[in-house]
Amino acid sequence: MSHPRGPLAQLRRGHEELVLGLLRKHGPLSRGELGKLCQLSRTTLYDILAGLVAGGAVVAAGPQDAPRGRGRPAETLTLNPEAGQAIGIDFARRAVHVAAVNLAHEIVGSASEPHDADLPWEQRVDLAERLVGSLNDGGLRLGALSAIGAGVVGPVGWPEPEDDLEPDEPAHPVQPLLRERFGAPVLLDNNTRLAALGEAIWGAAAGDRDVLYLRLSHGVGGGLVVGGALHRGAYGLSGEFGHITVDPDGAPCDCGGAGCLETVASIRAVLEAYRAAGGRADDVPELVKAIRAGDRTALTLLEGVGGTIGGVLAAVCNAIGPSVIVIGGELAETGPALIEPVERALRAQVMPVSRHRVSLRRATLGEAAGAFGGIALVLHESPLLSRYPAGPDLAPDLLEDLKRRQP
Repeated sequence: MSHPRGPLAQLRRGHEELVLGLLRKHGPLSRGELGKLCQLSRTTLYDILAGLVAGGAVVAAGPQDAPRGRGRPAETLTLNPEAGQAIGIDFARRAVHVAAVNLAHEIVGSASEPHDADLPWEQRVDLAERLVGSLNDGGLRLGALSAIGAGVVGPVGWPEPEDDLEPDEPAHPVQPLLRERFGAPVLLDNNTRLAALGEAIWGAAAGDRDVLYLRLSHGVGGGLVVGGALHRGAYGLSGEFGHITVDPDGAPCDCGGAGCLETVASIRAVLEAYRAAGGRADDVPELVKAIRAGDRTALTLLEGVGGTIGGVLAAVCNAIGPSVIVIGGELAETGPALIEPVERALRAQVMPVSRHRVSLRRATLGEAAGAFGGIALVLHESPLLSRYPAGPDLAPDLLEDLKRRQP
């Protein structure tokens, strides 16, 4: 038997989200306290609570202490952490990262594993399933209120009429694979934009309203929080800082251009430049070892790369005006050798009025930042998502499935 759809179903879902949000914010509450906070009629509130309790999302927390002489203490209700989990998955270029939280927003765990760049999507989903299964001692499960938030490399936009797509064609091939494997609706976005969201909610920029996030990995990208909201851009094309031209006569880029920041500041570009200068390093950890040993070739290279990155950040700062810049990705592990020249170039090129008002910070969520951003899409409760679409990234059949799954 399917659940009702249409305006009434959407109104009911809105009431459910209101009640769940109040329980998350305030903790255990009595029905009377919930009534005062949500301003719903007694009949509507009790009907909503009955559905949430029947679905396992809300449970009794035991009686509150009540003043003597006023009868039996009122029963309090609280979120049920065992009702299910929200899962976030970041499909990076050469690794899969997963994270999960329960309904009470408690972190269940996170896990990562590298893979070859050309690994087929079916096998990447296999890897994601195995990593998800490793969380919480294999006891992870999706409840009735759950979905999966996934990040992928590259632009993720809404289909336009001129795109010549079928009406129910997914935004990315991984979307139906995940839905089939996990049996849950899938929300999708660019993985670096999700990493920006994760850092702005739980990480280095938590609480800040204007944030620029830059991820230096196998690709270079990022995200923007503007005025307290994640900026997605027209067609989902914001945050492509890696494709800002830094050398018109530079190396060709995968985007079709030439001399993009990614051709200078990606892992591959940095390692190739280091080896061309006589250094020896097959990966970032080996480069870090060389830096710690005082390798002058590595330090000189990163001085130049950092200066280029700082120039790009200054230009974006002058246009957008963030108060916080967060740098993440594997290359950030090179530490002061890269970050200090970034900061020097940023201070030198940003407008003087902004020079001492922009805070440059290292990311704190590590490789799981994009996965945590995917979870934020599922929960869709942060003010950062106030102007972010709650459903259009879902193919129509998945959107309907998400609605049917709600209690």
